[in-house]
Amino acid sequence: MADAKSLTRELGVTERKLLEELRDLRRGLRAKGPAARDAGQLTVGQKIADKVAATMGSWRFIIIQTTILLFWIILNVTAWIRHWDPYPFILLNLALSFQAAYAAPFIMMSQNRQQDIDRKDAESDYQINIKAELEIELLHQKIDELREKEVMALTQAVRELTAQLKAQGTKPAARPRS
Repeated sequence: MADAKSLTRELGVTERKLLEELRDLRRGLRAKGPAARDAGQLTVGQKIADKVAATMGSWRFIIIQTTILLFWIILNVTAWIRHWDPYPFILLNLALSFQAAYAAPFIMMSQNRQQDIDRKDAESDYQINIKAELEIELLHQKIDELREKEVMALTQAVRELTAQLKAQGTKPAARPRS
């Protein structure tokens, strides 16, 4: 059987170098564990942005906010408590605008960070796919080499059998014509 080094020689220099880099990277990540895959610790701002985005993007937040808005509107329309924000609810509009103005940057920061993570994941997937392709190519080369060896062995066996039959003085059976 051929060893991997002889098959690797058939690959291009660039492919070989990339394959070695990917193998080293995989070994390094395996040795360091899952913490190595994370791109460092999050800053306080990133944690806050993620928390705000997760909170504002939840059904719990929507239900609570809807309840508060309905309560606000009902209290101001029915006048159970003094009309502090009569229709068209300018104070409520101001509060919601204020909330949106502060929430949007937090959500954008969180999305930008997630986009960076997704980009790195896509790059990693691409490298893994290249490595898999190179590994499959190596396997194909090994199988082709094994097949060639088998064909050579079978050819040699046929020659030996033919020589033995000739030595015994009998001719090999001719194929019937159709």
